Amino acid sequence: MATRRQVLGAATALSAGAVTGVRTAAADAPPSPRERTRLSRGWRFHMGHAQDPARDFGFGALQIAFAKATDPLLDPAALHYDDSQWSEVSVPHDWGVELPFVAPIGLDILGKTDPRAAHGYKPLGREFPDTSVGWYRLVMDLPQTDLGRRLSLEFDGAFRDCVVFVNGYLLAENHSGYAPFRVDLTDVANYGGRNVILLRVDASQGEGWFYEGAGVYRPVWLVKTDPLHVPQWGAVVRPTLTEGLADLAIGTEVANESDKDAPCEVVSTILDADGRAVGEARSQVSAPAWGQAEVACHVALPKPKLWSIEAPYLYRLATEIFVGGKLVDRYETPFGLRTIRFDPDQGFFLNGQPVKLKGTCNHQDHAGVGVAMPDRLHAFRIERLKAMGSNAYRTTHNPPSPALLDACDQLGMLVMDETRRMSTAPEALDELERLVRRDRNRPSVILWSIGNEEPQQGTERGARVAQTMKRLVNRLDGTRPVTEAMDGGWGDGVTRVLDVVGFNYRTSKIDDFHARFPKIPVLGSETASTVTTRGVYVHDEVRQFSAAYDKEAPWWATTAEGWWPYVDARPYIAGGFVWTGFDYRGEPTPFHRWPSVASYFGLMDSCGFPKDEYYYYKAWWNPAPQAHLLPHWTWPGREGQPIEVWCYANVERVELFLNGQSQGAQDVVKDKHLVWNVPYAPGAIEARGFVGGKLVVKERRETAGPATRIALKADRARLKADGDDLVVVGIEIQDADGRPVPTAGDLVSLQISGPGQLIGMGNGDPTSHEPDKTSHRKAFNGLCMGLVQTLPGSAGRISITASAPGLTGAALLVTAS
Repeated sequence: MATRRQVLGAATALSAGAVTGVRTAAADAPPSPRERTRLSRGWRFHMGHAQDPARDFGFGALQIAFAKATDPLLDPAALHYDDSQWSEVSVPHDWGVELPFVAPIGLDILGKTDPRAAHGYKPLGREFPDTSVGWYRLVMDLPQTDLGRRLSLEFDGAFRDCVVFVNGYLLAENHSGYAPFRVDLTDVANYGGRNVILLRVDASQGEGWFYEGAGVYRPVWLVKTDPLHVPQWGAVVRPTLTEGLADLAIGTEVANESDKDAPCEVVSTILDADGRAVGEARSQVSAPAWGQAEVACHVALPKPKLWSIEAPYLYRLATEIFVGGKLVDRYETPFGLRTIRFDPDQGFFLNGQPVKLKGTCNHQDHAGVGVAMPDRLHAFRIERLKAMGSNAYRTTHNPPSPALLDACDQLGMLVMDETRRMSTAPEALDELERLVRRDRNRPSVILWSIGNEEPQQGTERGARVAQTMKRLVNRLDGTRPVTEAMDGGWGDGVTRVLDVVGFNYRTSKIDDFHARFPKIPVLGSETASTVTTRGVYVHDEVRQFSAAYDKEAPWWATTAEGWWPYVDARPYIAGGFVWTGFDYRGEPTPFHRWPSVASYFGLMDSCGFPKDEYYYYKAWWNPAPQAHLLPHWTWPGREGQPIEVWCYANVERVELFLNGQSQGAQDVVKDKHLVWNVPYAPGAIEARGFVGGKLVVKERRETAGPATRIALKADRARLKADGDDLVVVGIEIQDADGRPVPTAGDLVSLQISGPGQLIGMGNGDPTSHEPDKTSHRKAFNGLCMGLVQTLPGSAGRISITASAPGLTGAALLVTAS
């Protein structure tokens, strides 16, 4: 073990709370005695049964089943159990996405045709006992040297009721499908031998009205520490920024899980983005036996670098605990430095500058994988949103994956962080506490949301509930305001409790609210809900496709142009969050019936392919010059008939051409679109955008010929050979001249060779019933997608080859290292 002198070198010893610069590089730090290992592979999976114990491995067969530890009736808990007939799976894993779709049952509940529709017609829930319970089994070795350490499992999320057994001992039950949880296995571990982790996950009961998946759909970690250690989420940094200086108030919890009091030294070191130490504080403390000590100190950081949307600079707090000069624990906490303020007259401020929140709401769901999204896929989605010009993300309607928030911290995306339940039941408050403790150091998080469209939002009872929840949030983190997404009751109930009031859809009511309550900041917590289908320009009730023009919205909602100009013109409104950034499974609005199995709300489809409305927001949220045309220009049989041509542009003036002939020029009106009615003729339409009379952008749509070939495009060329990283492969059907064929539906197959694997495919069709876990998929309006993941520890070139009957195939290479 390294000694304190080896770690700090020649640095002068300081009293508790004092500050100095020490190490010059992170490489000087010794290996941490703490180990945190991701348990991704080696899992076995088998379906259980929600009603029949005989088909559920004897779970609950006898009332005395758990009266004694390691009950022999639970066979899979035994080390000698033969699980060779169980499926091999990796975690994250969503077994729900692998289930077949189930047809409707013809019921009508609350005006919706079929209750199965809400969860995307997947057989999950109490009516499907044979597909709603899953068992996971992992056998792992623990060395004898772990004896004397503290061992735990950290779950980022499992849906839903999760029972955890280790070596036959029932150690924990967690009900939330979204809140993280921790299980201590120190006492029951087999040191110097094999250990059996057994999980029973029951998705019979849902928490939302959308597809939620089933299984251990977020990562699981094995954590090993010294008995004296920083507990999970046990360090917090509270910065106060003044001109040229950051005063960092650091709070650290020191847990002592041993029989003796433990005097120790806590060293808090601030590392910059390059790993250089830029400040330090040392504190002496004694942690009581089987108790916890609190350490408070300050570090002054001159010339701090601020975290912003454009430059998301991150620091790290390295917390080290020394006993008798020996390092016993090292715990790192990323954080960023920024100021936030919600002003009732001028909206939101980041680092003292006004910023309009240009946000989207999203569920955790993507084509090919369901809710079991690899870390890189979260980052991919944030990148797509940022390219549109979005700067904010609402985690609807539940605690998000840590990987999502990592991407927001690292890429510069503001976050409205939302809990699942508006309740003061002990379990609900515990879930809220886990959310706040986990995320309170993240610079991306600017709001805590305690509810969404709650029946109690306008009542005094609701106000009491909100006050208790807010009191807990403020105790854990008093630096961010508390909000709630409301669809009624403004001015009553929770309004008097909230720091920022959210409006779901009723944008036109905000002016009246502001006049009555001028001291309360407001934002659009949920806006738009336009329903469109990518690449479709004629509404089709039979095939259940909504046209991509920004014209249709459900009764409660508005189009993009129905809300954004209103919010954009009012500085006092902090901004808004569009429902939604991506299509998601379940809640198949606007059709609410089979064969629709997914929503139509997204600015992008479920694969991440932009719909046309994406470019409306890009025009007004992203300053880069743009002139996006819709629709496509392949309309056989409609020669001479008028086609409604739209242009989303942010330049001063646009002129439209058909086969080189001007169709007229129009001035661009802020936050609006341009329209021409053009008689169809094969060839090309082209928009030319001008600023100050100078041509700055062109956009062209050409008539496509018959489909002849496939084109592939990877979102990135170099991957990490860690078994988690992935590449998103876009697949486009083209004609002989490389033009996209906008109505192509060819069946495309993907083959992978080298150190990679295909983990799922999709096409963005909200009515498709094709499986996600397959090597082939029909293109939808010319496009489909594959997700290719690296293999652990296997470097090299991954070859991705696409083929389709009658088409020339395509191939590309990516490198894993």
